[in-house]
Parts: sequence; C-alpha cells; structure tokens
Amino acid sequence: MKIRQILNNNIALVDRGGNEIIVYSKGISFLKKVGQPITEAEIEKVYVLDSEDRLEHFSYLLQATDEQLIEIVNQLVTFGKTKLNTTLNDYIYLALVDHLSFAIDRSKKEQFISSPLTWNVKKFYSKHFEIGMYGLDLLHKQYAIEFPEDEAVSIALHFINQQFDEAVLTQTNSDLKTLKHILNIIKYHFNIEFDETSLNYSRLITHLQFFIERLHRKENYQEESSVLFEQVKTLYPDAFEAVQKIAIYVLGKYDQELTQDEYTYLMLHVHRVVQRRD
Repeated sequence: MKIRQILNNNIALVDRGGNEIIVYSKGISFLKKVGQPITEAEIEKVYVLDSEDRLEHFSYLLQATDEQLIEIVNQLVTFGKTKLNTTLNDYIYLALVDHLSFAIDRSKKEQFISSPLTWNVKKFYSKHFEIGMYGLDLLHKQYAIEFPEDEAVSIALHFINQQFDEAVLTQTNSDLKTLKHILNIIKYHFNIEFDETSLNYSRLITHLQFFIERLHRKENYQEESSVLFEQVKTLYPDAFEAVQKIAIYVLGKYDQELTQDEYTYLMLHVHRVVQRRD
C-alpha cells in the first residue's frame, strides 16, 4: 500500500489494490511522504467507506478533528460492537466524528439538545443507551464537558440506525409511540407512577410489545375463554375500564377490535402492575 495523502501524524489516505482507504495508527504517517509504502503490520484501524463522497468527507473531517476525539470515536465504536455483539458499517465512524465535533462546539456555547426520544431509548434500547453514556464518559474525561443524557440518546441513535434499515426503524419508532400511549392510558386512568424496576412492569411491557406485533399482523388471541373473561371483568372492574380505553385507542389507530381473550390478558397484566407486589 502506498500513501496517497497524509491527513495527520496518525492517519493517511492510501491506495490498496486500486481502492482508496483511510488507515489509522499512532505515528503511522510521522516522517513519511506521499508515495511511500505502509505495511499491514503498521496499521491499527482501516476505514472503508462505500462512496467517494463519503471518503472525501471523512478525510476532510479527520484533518480538521483533533486526534483525541478520533481516539474517542474508535473506543466508542469498539465498545458498541462488543456490547451489541455485532458488526457495524464504517460509515458510523464518519457519522460519530461529525456529530461529536459539532456537539463539542455546541457545548462551548452551552447549547445542549433535548431529545424527544430519551424515554423510549432508555427503556427499550438500554444497550444502545449504555453505549451513549459510555461515549459521554469518554468526552467528560477528555474535555471536562458535562453533557445531559439527551446527548447519550443522540449517540445511541447512530448505533440503532446502523442495525435497522429505514423502513424497520420507522416502524420501530411508531411501535414505541404506541407502547408509550398505552402505558399513559393506564397511568392516567389509575393516577399512578409505575415502578419501572418491578417484575410486573417488565411483564406488562413484554406483553404489550407482543400485543403490538400482533396488531401489525392482524392476529389476536382466539381461545374464546368467555367464562374467564367474565370472571376477570367482575373481579377487576377498574382494570376492565382501563382496557376499554386501550381498546378505543387501538380501534382508532389500527382499525381493529380486541377479542375477549385480548381483554382478559390485558386486564390481568394491568391489575398486577397497579395492585400487586412482585
């Protein structure tokens, strides 16, 4: 491989088999010149981007970004791959360098973002949120900046976006909103705050996630256990009223009516989460 362009002491644009790639390693370009070779043994990280425009954009960013931030991004992506046990497209390095550079600039003006997805990401993408918090910790250690949790969500979304194509992500966000709306119906009906650490809350969340998936597939429980339905309805009238409100919401959003069995299971979960200890 021969050097095409030196971006800084640690990064170079090289020619590998007729393709341009970016290579990283501490001191890899130090005292070297364009046209000189670089061996595989000298390289710590290779960035392969899928278009010339992205390669050019990333090259520019790397030249304009301080070396400490590049190292932070490398550590963050490595942590993310391990945490999610997955591979990630190298485009995420470009996206994170771009995003974090701007975030640091904003912080100097005390301009911090507020994300409407903070609640959703913390509850349902906890691993991705943990990656975001790890990134904030790295930034704090290097730059002594106290970012709010919303910034961790913004970092987490880069990793979420990498794992879902646009159509799936759009559907996922829609499902998260549905889940939150149903939880709010229960919360405001009983005028309570959920104990989000409880087993019954976790069971309710799991049931609702599968319930929403069934709504998409237009599937319902069809065991026709009308006796059990009447018993539960009689035993837990408040839960029945809450599920009636959920049924109205579902009818309006999905144009589907709940079966007696869906009513029964929802009533049981609602009653447990608002009345019982684990």
